[in-house]
Amino acid sequence: MKKVAVIGGGIIGLCSAYYLAKEGYEVSIYDESDMDNGCSYGNAGMIVPSHIIPLAQPGMIAQGIKWMFDSRSPFYVKPRLSKDLLRWGMQFYKHANLRHVEKAMPALRDLSLLSKELYQDFAKENNSFFYEEKGLLMLYKSDKVEEEMHHEGKEAERLGLEVDYLSKSQVALLEKGTNTNVIGGVHYKSDAHLYPQKFMAFIKEELSRLKVEIHSKTSVKDFVLEGSKIEKIVTNKGLFRADEVVLASGSWSPFLAKKLNISISILSGKGYSFTLKDKTQKPSIPSILCEGKVAVTPMANDIRFGGTMEITHTKDNRINANRLQGIINSINDFYPDMKVEMPKAEDTWFGFRPCTPSGMPIIARDKKVVNLTLATGHAMMGLSLAPATGKIITEIISGKPTSVAIDRFQI
Repeated sequence: MKKVAVIGGGIIGLCSAYYLAKEGYEVSIYDESDMDNGCSYGNAGMIVPSHIIPLAQPGMIAQGIKWMFDSRSPFYVKPRLSKDLLRWGMQFYKHANLRHVEKAMPALRDLSLLSKELYQDFAKENNSFFYEEKGLLMLYKSDKVEEEMHHEGKEAERLGLEVDYLSKSQVALLEKGTNTNVIGGVHYKSDAHLYPQKFMAFIKEELSRLKVEIHSKTSVKDFVLEGSKIEKIVTNKGLFRADEVVLASGSWSPFLAKKLNISISILSGKGYSFTLKDKTQKPSIPSILCEGKVAVTPMANDIRFGGTMEITHTKDNRINANRLQGIINSINDFYPDMKVEMPKAEDTWFGFRPCTPSGMPIIARDKKVVNLTLATGHAMMGLSLAPATGKIITEIISGKPTSVAIDRFQI
């Protein structure tokens, strides 16, 4: 039985381990943390086939430059002298065109719809993680954003997704949980959501049942190569042999890849979230507050708010109050009856989303190291795309045809 080492204990790594173990591999997971935090836990919990347009798109450069001068803006590039930032920015510029978007959209749609099917399978088995299919509301307050959202909706319809265009009164009929201060919304009926912490607990139980070894607080330091093949993984707890290796370390993937002389252009997109517990009055439909790019997700009796994309680095561990205040301002502007206050520091989560300059995840067999497969760069859609990524990783390692085309998910 082949031994597969999965480096990274986030949701991408865990889902990869799950499908590999189901296929009959002997799987071990290695993660330097205690695996109870990170983007897999603090994210918005959305499964979003609607998100077919990558971050690298026409107009994003101009918008990004405008937002750079506002510390409360939804998208912010933290200025610093960095070769990695310069290289990433140049590649982002090359990808921010209509041709790239046209090729990316069907690939992202297919990957997302596969993931949704796999989440449905999980929920049929045991819906302890509150999986629901209420769709996603894109709420807006201005005519300009309405035009943009309708254009995106038409693109989604062209690719076979079900979309409704709602007036202010129609939004109020659908969203009965609280009042909304909007002029309208676009309802993507194909989307779903769940409670991330609950799903992580569920998948860990499944991995235990499948006899997957989990090595938490185990930091990968290096690799032992024989020719073009990884023979052993060097960790702070000793050497571990592996026949196959999956690199699923999110924002930390470039540092580990560099030890194998592999260059991956990924920067950290820092995001924030906080969860209000046991709220009787709260939005009932998952939503994006478009002007502020704030995600709103009901999770059982709780409600989670999250947002901002701050391109930075993994050592940036400070909570930026201005970024958080921008989220609060959007919430209270869109939901005037909520009256949300700034959360305490200990109640505020932040994490690092791995962002590629193309806006596309990397799901691929490496071209140099013959037993290395990459599963990283999912940015804000790690949870949404995790099951599909795990299934495809297993198909790649098993030498089977992949469930969806992966030519757009290469380095």
